[in-house]
Amino acid sequence: MKRILLITSLLLFVGILVFGFWPISSKKFEVTFDKEKISAKKNYLNSLSADSIRRPNIIIIMADDLGKTDISLYGSPPIQTPNIDSIGLKGITFTEGYITSPICAPSRAGMLTGRYQQRFGFEYQPHDRYPRNRIEMFVYKNFVATGDWLVADQVEFPRFQDIVKNGMPPSEIMLAEILQRKGYNTGIAGKWHLGSGEHTIPINRGFDYQYGFYEAYSLYMADTSNKDIINQRHKDFSDPFIWGKGRTGNCAIRRNDEVIDEKFYLTDRIAEEANAFVTKHKDEPFFLYVPFLAPHTPFQATKAYYDKLEHIEDRNKRVYNAMIWQLDDAVGSIINHLEESGLMENTIVFFLSDNGGATYTKATENAPLKGGKFTNFEGGLNVPFMIRWDGHLSNGRQYNEPVISMDIFSTIMELTGTNYIDERRLDGVSLLSVLSDSVAEPIHEKLCWRSGYNRAIRSGNWKLITDGLSGNHALYDLKNDKEEQTNLYDSNPEIVKQLQAKHAKWESEMLDPQWPRVMDFRWWDGDEPYYFPL
Repeated sequence: MKRILLITSLLLFVGILVFGFWPISSKKFEVTFDKEKISAKKNYLNSLSADSIRRPNIIIIMADDLGKTDISLYGSPPIQTPNIDSIGLKGITFTEGYITSPICAPSRAGMLTGRYQQRFGFEYQPHDRYPRNRIEMFVYKNFVATGDWLVADQVEFPRFQDIVKNGMPPSEIMLAEILQRKGYNTGIAGKWHLGSGEHTIPINRGFDYQYGFYEAYSLYMADTSNKDIINQRHKDFSDPFIWGKGRTGNCAIRRNDEVIDEKFYLTDRIAEEANAFVTKHKDEPFFLYVPFLAPHTPFQATKAYYDKLEHIEDRNKRVYNAMIWQLDDAVGSIINHLEESGLMENTIVFFLSDNGGATYTKATENAPLKGGKFTNFEGGLNVPFMIRWDGHLSNGRQYNEPVISMDIFSTIMELTGTNYIDERRLDGVSLLSVLSDSVAEPIHEKLCWRSGYNRAIRSGNWKLITDGLSGNHALYDLKNDKEEQTNLYDSNPEIVKQLQAKHAKWESEMLDPQWPRVMDFRWWDGDEPYYFPL
């Protein structure tokens, strides 16, 4: 009997060693690039050239995790945001502005290609770290307190050589690549988050100049002991990783792919880099993409702004709003610099956020909208969205029908007189007719979203949300219930059926995700959980 137990224990130990520490990987997620599409893209770009007409300068300013009601143009936050507001007040404000995903990277991928990111498999965040073996995965799933950040039930992960390919595929045509060929000087100052492989970094995707970082986050101030900085840490699962990563790896600040030692507060530095780019190219057409990090975590505010908000008792919310105030001033410095340079009438400025406010930080609620980042409720998808172009747009006009971030790409294509590649489809619609006051009716028949098992569609005033992991469904009439308080799913089976059919038709044109999720985030709607894959 002892011999049998000994042999059994030995076999179990060997099994754990062999099976438990065996790397989890699969060719299922092997990333291959479509050579025919790459060739077609190259031929298309080679066909483009600058023309003799002076086209307008273009600036896209994107905030990170900024909720719609975090700014005073749309809500009543504890602070005023006059500089951001001025873009809409002196131009056009979209009350129903959407993004293509309630999470950073896929949202940016859709905007900068003018296409649903699902068309090229960019459905989840690009990850550079997956569980290395089954024991590591077992420990995280069963012994590490992750709260609402749940390790996904996943049995296959990409091999290392495929992980480094995650991000924007080389076959996709990005906005900067087109504008560079059209004679624009192109620059980015801020967060990239579309991959860090050689084929994905900004200077290899149409940008002449790059300042910023490649990851989803970085420190606003590298020296966390600086007495002029207020650091606010959180207890959620993701926060220690962000602080621990600091300015290393893809979180490092780079200029044209070279790591630099940035000592000053990042929000201010992004604006300064943007203004320097404008100064350098003020006599030539330029395209400038300014994706700020604020107010994404890690929460770091300068003491100068924090001290101005004594009326906010909650330290967490005080730091958050101080970051937004400084963001507003940074945006103001860009606008002021354009005005002082005499460029406002020849520069179209877009402003939006990549998704709604991150409610898991406990610093924002997106109220009265439901949900936030990582949800397909309005608080996650409906964002601040405005355009200013002095001398071309009526001051303070509102457009109250749905638009989406992909429309920026199509608008710029029409502005620059550029035809898109024949073999592919743009999903955005040019906003020029809206901007010229000639259109007030809807320009989109439907808008669709998909993140793995999580799906949503808006058509007219109806919006359907389906969570395949929890099995929960929700149908809302946004005309009468923008706050999504009354679920009409059970009482409107025909509407549900119609929306499901429209979404299924759209989905039939999309690719499967090109890399897997790592986690599922759980958000509670009362007693009902909704999940979102990361």
